[in-house]
Amino acid sequence: MVAREYPEVELMVNSSNKGFSAANNTAIRAGAAPFVLALNPDTQVTAGALDTMLEVMEENPEAGVAGPELALPDGGLDHAARRSFPTPLSALGHFTGLGRRANKPGSRLAAYRAPGIERGPLDAVNGAFMLMRRAALEEVGLFDEGYWMYMEDLDLSYRLREAGWLTWFEPSVTVTHVKAGTSGPVRSPRLDRAFHYGMYRFYRKHYAHMHNPLFNGFVYTGIGLKLAGSLLTIPVRRLVAVRRRRASGAGGAGAAGGAG
Repeated sequence: MVAREYPEVELMVNSSNKGFSAANNTAIRAGAAPFVLALNPDTQVTAGALDTMLEVMEENPEAGVAGPELALPDGGLDHAARRSFPTPLSALGHFTGLGRRANKPGSRLAAYRAPGIERGPLDAVNGAFMLMRRAALEEVGLFDEGYWMYMEDLDLSYRLREAGWLTWFEPSVTVTHVKAGTSGPVRSPRLDRAFHYGMYRFYRKHYAHMHNPLFNGFVYTGIGLKLAGSLLTIPVRRLVAVRRRRASGAGGAGAAGGAG
């Protein structure tokens, strides 16, 4: 479809699914523009969004990457649009839901969602829409291809900060993100493993050297147990997702009939 309907686009087709990092890096290396946009296929870019984000980057030359507010199709906020770098405690708060109930500045359980940061520099934005400065990428390197999918955006933002670059959150721009639009409501076993491996790789790469082996072992065990639990519950979660879709469809049909 791209080749047929957009002949002006330079199209590169991989023979296999190389993953988010490797695929984006292929395109980044093929270009030469001063800015690079990584954009997920389950996004809808609103009118003027890219122009405004480019202006933000021009106005903030110390920013290596910038991201907009991400809105869900129902109008809600995708909390992953602005994030702090994960810690064992904030990850616990995020995955148990405790961080959502304690979602206020200063709460270590809620830190992953970067509460209190409304605009400007923060730890990380989301890979669904990342506008990156090529000069910054040339300094710190492209996406780490050791991540097949998930956590590569956090990793890049972390390396940018270590090199002195800023990551900028711009809420005046909104891009729609159909969260899980490509993976589906329940991740496949392969994606589940990639997600948890990304957690492990990020911790091992950036945090493990700051802690003793006993603590690191505790963290790795926690990630492994979470993966095991997630894989074991995939059939149940898929069944629940199917029932929710059916219930939603029935509700929509009833509402349409009532309106008629």
